Amino acid sequence: MNNHIIHEKKSFANMRELIEWAGKEHGEKTAYSYRKKPNDKQIKKVSFLRFRDDVRHLSCALNVMGCTEKHCAVIGKFSYDWAVMYFSLLSIGAVIVPLDKEWLSKDLSDTCKKADVKFLFADEDIKGKADDISKTVSLSHETVYMLSKDEEMSIKKLTNKGRKIYSENSSLYFDADIDPFKMALLVFTSGTTGKGKGVMLSQNAILSDINDAIPYIDYSGKTVSLLPPHHTYGSTVMFAGHTVIGAEIYISSGLKYITKEMKEQKPGHLALVPLYLETFYRRILQTVKDKGKEKLLFRMIKISNFLRRFGIDIRKKLFSSVRDAFGGELKTVISGGAPINPEILEFFEAIGISTLNGYGITECAPLIAFNRSKNIVPGSVGNPMDIVSIKIDDPNEEGEGEILVKGPNVMLGYYNDEDATKEAMTADGYFRTGDYGRFDKNKILYITGRKKNLIILSNGKNVYPEEIENEFTAIPGLLEIIVYEGQSKRALEYNAIVAEIFPDREYFKKNGIEDIFGYFKKYIDNHNRETVVYKKIAILKIRENEFPKNTLRKIIRYKLDMTID
Repeated sequence: MNNHIIHEKKSFANMRELIEWAGKEHGEKTAYSYRKKPNDKQIKKVSFLRFRDDVRHLSCALNVMGCTEKHCAVIGKFSYDWAVMYFSLLSIGAVIVPLDKEWLSKDLSDTCKKADVKFLFADEDIKGKADDISKTVSLSHETVYMLSKDEEMSIKKLTNKGRKIYSENSSLYFDADIDPFKMALLVFTSGTTGKGKGVMLSQNAILSDINDAIPYIDYSGKTVSLLPPHHTYGSTVMFAGHTVIGAEIYISSGLKYITKEMKEQKPGHLALVPLYLETFYRRILQTVKDKGKEKLLFRMIKISNFLRRFGIDIRKKLFSSVRDAFGGELKTVISGGAPINPEILEFFEAIGISTLNGYGITECAPLIAFNRSKNIVPGSVGNPMDIVSIKIDDPNEEGEGEILVKGPNVMLGYYNDEDATKEAMTADGYFRTGDYGRFDKNKILYITGRKKNLIILSNGKNVYPEEIENEFTAIPGLLEIIVYEGQSKRALEYNAIVAEIFPDREYFKKNGIEDIFGYFKKYIDNHNRETVVYKKIAILKIRENEFPKNTLRKIIRYKLDMTID
């Protein structure tokens, strides 16, 4: 649908071609900005030209080290060093194994061994874990540290060394062999339902994916980093995507500083997961309520929505006090990873912030479908990517079935796991996502739930927990909710649907509500009155602590205690 296109589509054969193009195209524009310490007044800014040069120089040093075609583990938080490392390794045909620095040493060591890692690049503050890995894995070189102050073997010193090598023999960079159709990233899935597998992605898959999405997004010239780099969503969208569009990434100093940083940096767009959006929504409503202006806000929203029907849009001015929490310039939020309650989407749209909710999975590099800026359909994950073919497998009477995907963004397979790869693919070459969904008459995709989370009751009825969870996410005082089939020790027929809630205790304290269970029970009872019998919630649990999560802030379901007696 060409009427949805905002920008011209770009294409690149490989990451080296992209970084070279970006250096010429974006030149002295700022690519990355950051503070060395969270409270520093001075902000360091790096232009696209400087970024390209750093990639050239580090690439040469890495080539001399022997990294070409080798598996290189990169473990650290989102940083400028990580960004340079990403493009440098891919520019010489190496394979990146991005890992979560929060994992235990044993998990990191086991994964590095499983991935046949030969080179290790890690943040200096996890030196202990890096030492443990080097004892377990046969590395070809000593560990190189990112964000290092004192280490002799650091990215900074390696880049300086590479500058001299590049000046003497730039062919080590320009002539390094890159096969864009071979494995470039070996990504171990987050494992929210169990042990992760190694997903093999090519440079062609990543570039095809991001280049297909960009033309439909009303992006800006600046963002703040909120995604971890070891997830494909983080690396594809933040590293590759922002290099294509030429936008500045301000590298956040961490969750603790996000609110302050957004007010200061004034991003025009953000890429995040729904949990952030839900948190922002709750904070805004609580702040407005504390000021006694809740009724006024929603009255203003009604007036604004009425005026917009006649082409009069004054949202930026009308809701400036609310939008100031994000710096005042935010116009687009790109979200993926889970469904978003339509009430939350409508609220942000009403104050002038459009949310492009999408659907992706690591095995598809990761984008599969997303709402386009010119075609937002609340409650959906939007149009499928132009490059993919999607089928709904064995649909039921409502058209719901497993989502199957084919396209250049689909993985090469699971590393050293032919059985899992065969199981994941159909005979005609489609990838089985493990997610259930359906299309509407306009070919807009809706996600119903995760196959692994599906509750199949003893009477044969299917319940999608995400569908129920999504009903409750906008409730004031609710931070997190998980719905599952509670396991009874007596017999299968005694299993029951459970809603487990982690409440915002600060909210209840502020509002003088003591009976937290009773408060949520009213919402549960209301749901039970309006839903079909087999979707009724039988048990409500209130948690003391937040749910266990991975670093993309997804709840790790398999770690929950689902017993009910």
